[in-house]
Amino acid sequence: MKEKNITDFESFSELVAGIKPLKQQTHHFKHPIKTKQQVEIKEQQLHASSYFSDTYQPLLPTEGPMRWANDDVDKLELKRLRRGDYVPDLLLDLHGLRQSEAKLELAALIQACIKQNSLCCCVMHGYGTGILKQQIPMWLVQHPKVKAFHQAPKEWGGDAALLVLIDIGDQPYRR
Repeated sequence: MKEKNITDFESFSELVAGIKPLKQQTHHFKHPIKTKQQVEIKEQQLHASSYFSDTYQPLLPTEGPMRWANDDVDKLELKRLRRGDYVPDLLLDLHGLRQSEAKLELAALIQACIKQNSLCCCVMHGYGTGILKQQIPMWLVQHPKVKAFHQAPKEWGGDAALLVLIDIGDQPYRR
């Protein structure tokens, strides 16, 4: 059995006798340094994908204005939103955006509200084909920082917009 191994080795040596070894070139595969803007964009995409699902179907009203309030929110807050007592500090216009782009923008708006201590914001989805008008309330229900939303009054866009009430934490609320 040893003779066979030796002959195999010798035959292999004969086969590779004229081959030159490859020159080793060293490559350093380091991750490129990302800019602050790239990191923020990636973080927004991560937040949007972790909060908003397209398959979740919450129980929303089918008749009347679009409205929703979290369980721990007083129903008076919905009435205040409907009457326009809250003035939105930030406005988001989603006209002409795709669903994926709108989802990222919505997540960025909620983060901006929390960062700037804005209690209320306005999301203008427009009429169009109705896809954003249908999807945006479903996305808003899923976000843990959204306390309530209601169809906006006429001065803020009417039935083509939503006023959103954001939970900004333990800080005193502004009106």
